[in-house]
Amino acid sequence: MVDLATRKLPLAGRHGGSGTVRLTPAVPASRIALRAPDDSIAGLSKVLGLKLPRKPKTSAHGHGRYALWLGPDEWLVIDESGTELVALAASAGMLHSATDVSHRNTAIIVSGPGAEATLAGGCPQDLSIAAFPVGACSRTLFGKVEVVLLRLDEETFRVEVWRSFSDYAFGLLGEAAEDAGL
Repeated sequence: MVDLATRKLPLAGRHGGSGTVRLTPAVPASRIALRAPDDSIAGLSKVLGLKLPRKPKTSAHGHGRYALWLGPDEWLVIDESGTELVALAASAGMLHSATDVSHRNTAIIVSGPGAEATLAGGCPQDLSIAAFPVGACSRTLFGKVEVVLLRLDEETFRVEVWRSFSDYAFGLLGEAAEDAGL
């Protein structure tokens, strides 16, 4: 993996929001798209230091690392410390596929009492706390781009987006934040 500190961040210096929501680029992170069969999950969970979730819309978090369930044998693993996740997964000695997507993705943090309304400005999914509780995650659409949403707390979401679409997503979030602030 290329050193994250040497790559230009796509949303560096950007900020936005309104009186009820704040938009900020997330800190740089390493990420892998992880695929694994059932009999490899326990070993991979052990080396990753968190239990890979097995149910739709769930995630696991610990020690600055997240594992987001994307499908029956698929996870997005995010590490905010920049740990080399491909090598870490390989150390499990279990059958799996781990693709480094650290430079494909970036993330936007949407926080504040207007966060749900802001995301509703471009996402067809019900993101109410009852339908999308803390720790929930899903791959969905925001406007015309695919994103992965993670609810960090009652008023904070992490929006994972491909860096090539990050300006579009940030701009659309900014417009929706203004609407949510009305």
